[in-house]
Amino acid sequence: MVLNVRAVFPGLLFAAMVAMAAQFLSEHYGAPVMLMAILLGIPFQFLSTEERTSVGIAFASRRVLRIGVALLGVRVSVDMVAEIGFANVALVASGVALTILLGLVLAPLFGRSRSFGFLVGGSVAICGASAAMAIASLLPKGENTERDVTFTVVSVTLASTVAMIAYPILISAMGMDSQSAGVFLGGTIHDVAQVVGAGYSVSEETGDISTLVKLFRVGMLAPVVFIGALFLRQSGQGAEGVPLVPGFVIGFLVLAGMNSFGWLPDLAIQTADSVSRACLVTAVAAVGMKTSFEDLRTVGRSAPLMILILTIALAGYVLIGQHILL
Repeated sequence: MVLNVRAVFPGLLFAAMVAMAAQFLSEHYGAPVMLMAILLGIPFQFLSTEERTSVGIAFASRRVLRIGVALLGVRVSVDMVAEIGFANVALVASGVALTILLGLVLAPLFGRSRSFGFLVGGSVAICGASAAMAIASLLPKGENTERDVTFTVVSVTLASTVAMIAYPILISAMGMDSQSAGVFLGGTIHDVAQVVGAGYSVSEETGDISTLVKLFRVGMLAPVVFIGALFLRQSGQGAEGVPLVPGFVIGFLVLAGMNSFGWLPDLAIQTADSVSRACLVTAVAAVGMKTSFEDLRTVGRSAPLMILILTIALAGYVLIGQHILL
């Protein structure tokens, strides 16, 4: 498919401008960048229906997103498993799997689709807004898809921010050591930025461990997306638009493999990481620009309750698992 630059450029430029504004607010006022991107994008919803900008906004919300997710692979390496320890790896990996399964189980009970359960379960289990966006790119498109994605990004970012503040207090009250605290924070908080904030607010050692554990969870995005695509094809839900192994997953795995073998220089890793972040924030801004506040009002109370339950369940599972391991 040939990219029509003239058609894409205006909408993509607007999405990038919103992303830059969100980044400015994040750097100067400490606001969560993904939350700012989607909230700043919503007032510009009219641009997603404007002929001159709609193509570029759609491009940003899907193609730019996939580039950003693929580039996340530079953060991941096989060495992480050895550094974290196999027992903690098993605990974190099983926490991810069980959280997604719980999302799938809860969805029908709350009157939601399995697709929505996969979306919120994956976002809580893996890496917040980034996971929500990646999973959403697989799901069959419906009239409420963009609304559900926007709501999930907003809710999971808010939950992650609350966890960043509350979990260090919980750690202190429980008297956890740096190793246990790092595994708990990295294994339960949704977004990478909030994990970093919470971990280093406890201690430098806790921050290092929590960041490492979190990046391992980010690495689980690839197999989760692959399995999700496989089930969608078998169930016939949007199968014609879902390749068995999405291209961005292949890119993620290739970069993770190159990083594992030490084939990527530090400059390349830092550059790819920065580009990935810019792409993801731009994509989130574009999704915000495709959603209206009126749409969000129709989500209902069941959706935020699901995210709350999943967040508490994941935290409880990791705490109990650590107690058993100790």
